[in-house]
Amino acid sequence: MSVLIDSLLELASVSRAPLIRRAIDLVPLAGEVVRELRAAEPTRDVQLLLPSSLPALGDAPLLRTILQNLLANAWKFTTGVVRPSIELGREARGGRSYFVVRDNGAGFDMAHADHLFRPFERLHAADEFPGTGIGLATVARAVQRHGGDIFAEAQLGQGAAFFFHLGEADVS
Repeated sequence: MSVLIDSLLELASVSRAPLIRRAIDLVPLAGEVVRELRAAEPTRDVQLLLPSSLPALGDAPLLRTILQNLLANAWKFTTGVVRPSIELGREARGGRSYFVVRDNGAGFDMAHADHLFRPFERLHAADEFPGTGIGLATVARAVQRHGGDIFAEAQLGQGAAFFFHLGEADVS
């Protein structure tokens, strides 16, 4: 219950915290998050693919929240994969530049993708992959606070990719 309450408080705080944009490199933020994930599960050997830098213009606490949730999901959904891999990068889609977090984990059926960013919506059973169903809703709110958008692509059993844009002023 305390995990659910903490998740709901994080979701609420994302909507209320003041947004202060500044130039930030997402690579060191991602490194911090991954160090925490590795400390919690030191026996997991997950390959992390990062560019040398990934400049963004955004609110540091909200960007950390975005990366925390997306990287933690990728970490969680690669459990059981022989050679788990998570990548953070940038890709052009539809004439826009998007940040992307990609993994080679469980993936999901794209027929249900419209439910991903709603609170308490889950595409996998809780006994298979634990969680509150709040993380991706929190990410979506943080991205929307920046004036951006988010979407996902996946294939069952072959991984998922989450693409987010931070609005018109997303590159430093």
